[in-house]
Amino acid sequence: MSRRATATVPAPLIGLGVFLGAWELFVRLAHVRPFVLRAPSTALAHLWRFRDDYASATWVTVQHAVTGLLIALVAGLLVGGLLSTSRFVEQASQPVLVLVQVTPWFAYVGSVVLWLGSGTPPALFMEAFVCMPAFVFATVDGMRSADAAALELFRSVDAGRWETLWRLRLPSAAPTLFTSARFNWGLALAASYYVEGANFSSQGLGSIGRSAAAQNESNALWAAVFATALLGLLGLLALSALQRLVLRWHVSQRPEAR
Repeated sequence: MSRRATATVPAPLIGLGVFLGAWELFVRLAHVRPFVLRAPSTALAHLWRFRDDYASATWVTVQHAVTGLLIALVAGLLVGGLLSTSRFVEQASQPVLVLVQVTPWFAYVGSVVLWLGSGTPPALFMEAFVCMPAFVFATVDGMRSADAAALELFRSVDAGRWETLWRLRLPSAAPTLFTSARFNWGLALAASYYVEGANFSSQGLGSIGRSAAAQNESNALWAAVFATALLGLLGLLALSALQRLVLRWHVSQRPEAR
């Protein structure tokens, strides 16, 4: 590893430390009331004290978020692949996808819970539902960005539609799909947290947050928030590592492009 690369490794940790330190100082120096905002040290201490409970809840939220994201990815690929074949179908479907994105989904979570019941089903449905549009848009744009010369080459050797899709169009869509996945990971966690707190279940970080808010236990509430934020950070790091592994052939992953 080069000296320059080594020097940049701790930069994210430094940034996070400065942010949390500034938060801690603000709460203590401004004498912010505990029910308004908790100091990070207090919330993290509570998280560590009850780490077994939070670990179990975190595992449930991870399963919800990852499964929902994968369902959204598969649905986005299928729908996006279809839309990429027809401008008319894409334009006809676009308003519906935009409505899904801009409508405040938390407003109809209650209806989804009444429809699908408590537990995992409403969580997976909401995560897949709110994450799918971004994957659809990424798939359409990525597949249509396939190199024109490469497409002509595939036609010249009489490559079939499926071979062209698998060997050219899907790889062309991979970079935009990873970008959408990073955005959708945070959205999936938010949906998971909110649905877990509204689906009459006692599992997941959202359930802890709902119970803590109802009982005015701010330490438990902020600990759940920190646990969710940590999940978001770890998920983004995992996606970045997976992107470097899968797209090592892409120009964006070459050392000279960084």
